[in-house]
Amino acid sequence: MPPQQTIRLAVIDDDSGFVTVLSKRTGAAGWQQRVLSSAIPPEELVAMKLNALLLDLSVLGDDAWDYLGRVCDLLPDLGVIVCTGRSTVAQRVRGLRMGVDDWIGKPCHPEEVMARIEAVSRRRRRTRAAAESGPVVVGELEIRADQFQAFVGGESLDLTRREFELLQLLADVKGQVLERETIYQRVWGYAMAHGDRSVDVFIRKLRQKLEKRSPSWRYIHTHFGVGYRFDPEAVGGKVAVEAAALAESEALDSQIVHSSFTVA
Repeated sequence: MPPQQTIRLAVIDDDSGFVTVLSKRTGAAGWQQRVLSSAIPPEELVAMKLNALLLDLSVLGDDAWDYLGRVCDLLPDLGVIVCTGRSTVAQRVRGLRMGVDDWIGKPCHPEEVMARIEAVSRRRRRTRAAAESGPVVVGELEIRADQFQAFVGGESLDLTRREFELLQLLADVKGQVLERETIYQRVWGYAMAHGDRSVDVFIRKLRQKLEKRSPSWRYIHTHFGVGYRFDPEAVGGKVAVEAAALAESEALDSQIVHSSFTVA
């Protein structure tokens, strides 16, 4: 299905077969695509006004990680997707923590690559729209989409990009319960696999950072067997009871996490 709006994509890859097939598909979908056989300065990517960058780390050689870091730092609004050959868990985790939005292993189907690019672009559009509307202040928390970060008393929570996207999604529908599957689809960009605990793991990390900076407030509430709700409440009364239930939930999550490692 063609995307709702034109996507401007740059591809850094020297796999002629893959690039040719992908170019035909993106052209048919009305995308604007530019193929680069080698890396160009990140400053030149800024001038292209891209929605997404698809790159194969093997093309970048020894400078791959340094280049990837500079792109993610200089263009925080750009969707970055790595599409490369065999990789280790450590490499994928490093890339995702550095700011990469998605990681695809080759060989891969061009339709899946396009679907993932579309998902990343949609998330980026939502983030830009939120940034333009200004910061969100709830309880002691200030959510700044323009900085991909949240603050309490002027101090950063040091959220990763994925943690921020999760917080922003929940805050955008304040008071509404979101199912785990819905959260995963909208933050990770594709359907959640059976047994995947990534949402619970990231909620736990997000809560820990919120509680460290703002211990007198509870922001994220668990709906057991369903999902999560963002609704800031000062600690006390029924919130104290909820906190006890939360502790039990997180103890269970911790046991599950130790038994099955998941990569975001």
